[in-house]
Amino acid sequence: MMESISTEEKIIRAADKIFTQKGYAATRTREIAEEAGTNLALLNYYFGSKEKLFRNVVREKLKMLLSAMGPIASDENIPIDQKIKMISENYTQLLLENEDLPLFILNEWSVNKKLFADLIRETRQHAEPVIEKQLRESGVAISVEDLIVNTLGMIMFPFIAKPMILSSGLVQKDQFAMFVEKRKEKIPEWIKKITVKQEPL
Repeated sequence: MMESISTEEKIIRAADKIFTQKGYAATRTREIAEEAGTNLALLNYYFGSKEKLFRNVVREKLKMLLSAMGPIASDENIPIDQKIKMISENYTQLLLENEDLPLFILNEWSVNKKLFADLIRETRQHAEPVIEKQLRESGVAISVEDLIVNTLGMIMFPFIAKPMILSSGLVQKDQFAMFVEKRKEKIPEWIKKITVKQEPL
């Protein structure tokens, strides 16, 4: 049975594809309409402008990223080491299924700073106090910022640097998925090794 999708969803999928390939500035709404098999009048009816359509695409992409981390990071009942393990597993799986995601976010963040900041603020407001409290209670000498950046950096960098990693021969194309799958198991241990307990005064 063929999947039946609405015109609105066709436009969003087309916009996702074109924005990812060309970026916001170089994308024309006419291209999106053609890719969706519709016309500009319908695109404008549903979304009003290129900016509104882009916001919709970005919101969905960020939702994917944040849903892999936000609920885990803000849950007081999940210990820090378990948080890192779960986020590493979730993000690796998400990025294997959506390898364009990190580069899209990074490229567009530079030109749409406010949009991204607004969308991510709520997750930060919920998660950071919880992580900070857990770090303080465990006596670990690392800031929330460093913990988050170190963890996400270790997970995301291979995907961002994939063209360089493959072209250098460091990892073969057919081995890349296995490479990052193995890393997701090691990342929690690496993070643990670079966080040290504070000496009691």
